Amino acid sequence: MNYLVSVWSDRLKAEEVYTQLEAANFPMEAISILGKGYKSAEEFGFIDPLVQGRKQAFFMSYWLVPFGFLAGIGFSLVTDLHTFAWAGSIGNHLVGGLLGAFGGAMGSIFIGGGVGVATSSDSVPLRNRLEEGKYLIVVQGTDQQVVRANQIMRPLRPENIQGYVAP
Repeated sequence: MNYLVSVWSDRLKAEEVYTQLEAANFPMEAISILGKGYKSAEEFGFIDPLVQGRKQAFFMSYWLVPFGFLAGIGFSLVTDLHTFAWAGSIGNHLVGGLLGAFGGAMGSIFIGGGVGVATSSDSVPLRNRLEEGKYLIVVQGTDQQVVRANQIMRPLRPENIQGYVAP
């Protein structure tokens, strides 16, 4: 499935483009208007990068925290450091394990969460445009439909127009 996403400065321009596409006999189920009073980014299916980052962080924490705990205990056993004299020999190893688990949790938050936000592709700029009060028109269809929609929209001078191919 191919997508053509165009950005329009106000509601009247977006409605004018919608009317032009309707007059060109485009299937109306293939055209979506996003913006205030129309579909939201969530309703259309744009992925929220913060939600993706949170899911990735939780996923990574399932294996990084236990691995960090075991690595912390292993490091404490190998080095035989007695950093916390009040904890005794076994307590030092457990504290080392807890510090390792803490390091694993930090890794899952910063790396897992950061990767989810960084790999969110183009949904962030499109969301930003919606938050600025702009309107998006998304046309879904075949290559020929997307090219035809592009030819109809270009003369109307959108702020931005971009084609996408669904994975």
